[in-house]
Amino acid sequence: MVKPILQIYPVLAAAGEEERAAHRPLGRDVDRYQDALAGCTDLVQAADRLGFWGVSTIEHHFHSEGYEVGPNPGLLNAYWAAVTRRVRVGQLGYTMSAQNPIRVAEETAILDHLTRGRCFVGFSRGYQARWTNILGQHLGTRATLSPSGRSDEQRRLTGEAEMAAQMADDQVNRRIFEEQIDMVLDAWRQDSVEHDGGLWQVPFPFDRGVEWGMRDATSRLGAPGEIGPDGRVHRVSVVPAPYTKPHPPVFVASNASQETVEYCGRQGFVPTYFSGIGKAGVFGQAYVEHAARAGFQYELGQNQALVRWVQIADTEAEAREAVAKYDVEVYRNLYKPLTPMMPYDPADPVQSVIDCGLWMVGDPAQVRDQFVKQWKELPAEYVVLIFHYAQQPKQSVIRNLELFVEHVQPALDELTQATVRSGG
Repeated sequence: MVKPILQIYPVLAAAGEEERAAHRPLGRDVDRYQDALAGCTDLVQAADRLGFWGVSTIEHHFHSEGYEVGPNPGLLNAYWAAVTRRVRVGQLGYTMSAQNPIRVAEETAILDHLTRGRCFVGFSRGYQARWTNILGQHLGTRATLSPSGRSDEQRRLTGEAEMAAQMADDQVNRRIFEEQIDMVLDAWRQDSVEHDGGLWQVPFPFDRGVEWGMRDATSRLGAPGEIGPDGRVHRVSVVPAPYTKPHPPVFVASNASQETVEYCGRQGFVPTYFSGIGKAGVFGQAYVEHAARAGFQYELGQNQALVRWVQIADTEAEAREAVAKYDVEVYRNLYKPLTPMMPYDPADPVQSVIDCGLWMVGDPAQVRDQFVKQWKELPAEYVVLIFHYAQQPKQSVIRNLELFVEHVQPALDELTQATVRSGG
């Protein structure tokens, strides 16, 4: 069966750009944020009632415009877990090129305990320079637009010098991202850790260790190896250990980078494709191949997630109207400027959104058929559904969830069940 995940930012609501400008900075509007938080509770409870596998939120900072007000996913996850019964809570995800990996390991382990295993952990690389470069400055982080995934035409339009600069930033970002995730995994899996990498020394300084007044107690009561023969700290124990053994499921956001997909395959992580089906289908096969080399046996689509924005209504015209009311502004002002290769024609913005390949729009039968066509190419085990709540009212989002479960999910269940059967 397909495992649906509801992704919530939230977007603070405004009637249009004029109202958003009149109340700038809307991202700091206390009343609107309170309203958005209250509605999130109703959304996650609806997802729980409808049998969704998971609910998730983002890590983005400094969104004064009010489009992605999600600076602390772990706090929202903990609250959502307290008001739901079965649905898993998680993030898509902690931006590991700008995070503290020890703090992430600790926070997610606590979340795993609070939920008794009803959680998952998502990681991302960081593509928004405004905050990734600031919060990651002490690591030397640079935001990445995943330039390696560009077509030849896109590379030509970008220009040789700009492509070279973006490739350099991408390499820095990937190096930081992978080292920091390695540290999270070690902290989850090992009773004590040490690390001497390009970014961190654990302990610090690594060679000399740390003088520690509790050395006698720690040598008797702490993790083996924490105190070295010289009586100094040479390893540390990150507590608590996760509730789930060896750790919660890990998802990794991927837009245009096959390197990220291959990395997920080697680790057994769930690649989460923010990509059109043409690219995602190629990624899906590459994932299976690289996972097999690492000893993971998956069929095409297994342990993979496809992300889609959705508008389902009684008629196609009503669904397109919902795109115009709830999606076009965010697409025009956020997605298009930050990912310039996405199409946009100001003469027909709704069609531009649909043509980007990430939206499923229409009446229930049309949206079902759109999903089925794509799942026949990549029968992903997980589907992540994004709505621009609270720009889109909660009752409209809930109605979309109900229509998805009633009309779309059964068809996807058949396709994913076929994959599981073929995999034995």
